[in-house]
Amino acid sequence: MAKPKFTLGLVQMTCSTDADANLVKAADRAGAAADRGAQIVCLQELFRSQYFCREENAELFNLAESIPGPSTEVLGRVARDKGVTIVASLFERRAAGLYHNTAAILNPKGELQGIYRKMHIPDDPLYYEKFYFTPGDLGFMNFDTGAGRIGVLVCWDQWYPEGARVSALGGADVLFYPTAIGWHPHEKAQYGAAQLDAWRTIQRAHAIANGVYVAAVNRTGYEGTPDSGLEFWGNSFVADPFGQVIAEASADREEILVVECDPERIEEVRRNWPFLRDRRIDAYQPILSRWIG
Repeated sequence: MAKPKFTLGLVQMTCSTDADANLVKAADRAGAAADRGAQIVCLQELFRSQYFCREENAELFNLAESIPGPSTEVLGRVARDKGVTIVASLFERRAAGLYHNTAAILNPKGELQGIYRKMHIPDDPLYYEKFYFTPGDLGFMNFDTGAGRIGVLVCWDQWYPEGARVSALGGADVLFYPTAIGWHPHEKAQYGAAQLDAWRTIQRAHAIANGVYVAAVNRTGYEGTPDSGLEFWGNSFVADPFGQVIAEASADREEILVVECDPERIEEVRRNWPFLRDRRIDAYQPILSRWIG
């Protein structure tokens, strides 16, 4: 029997310095996506605040919250009232001195179905995440929903084919990547187009290599000072199992994308481009090495 089509909702928005206002805004837009037919709604990375990892400041640990906690309570009500699954990226306070960049999955009953803790943690200018986040310890997680099986990864994870592969091999129909990525103010003119193209290309490649849908959900807007801020480049998108972009947001506007996906497309692509069939799993042991010299 053919699997039914499912509909994704992607919420791309700006964030203010008011965490409570951001939560209300995100909840309202998640509900709006559900009203337009979305069965699974994904919010951008760390939507409750501006992207605080632009600096190393111990006071900013105060932004963290428990899971379950205030955000999952508010979004859980939306999930229950609208009958929708919500993927919410949060700054998790696991214990005193132990913090994670964590995606919470809320089911249509409003319950916390599970969490995924970001595995790959960057440390680059204006992306000082290693100061704040302990790397995830749950592995790559998939979650069953009434609209299909989803893999949830977070931002920097999107550059690693290994995470996408493991999630796909676990049966995911779609890979979600809640994201916060943008241009440094002094790099955009020279490198901006290439950076955006690389970001889009690597995720389309995950879709092609694994024959799955990929949904990348980025924020938009400028955050920080003129000399040390980030211009988040938006461009949230959904790619089909052959890497074709079937919906894409703008760079500089808040948008809600609602996108219908057909699981039969997964079957079609995998039959005609049988990358999973032709994998040489007997020869891949060296990939577990840090370097082969």
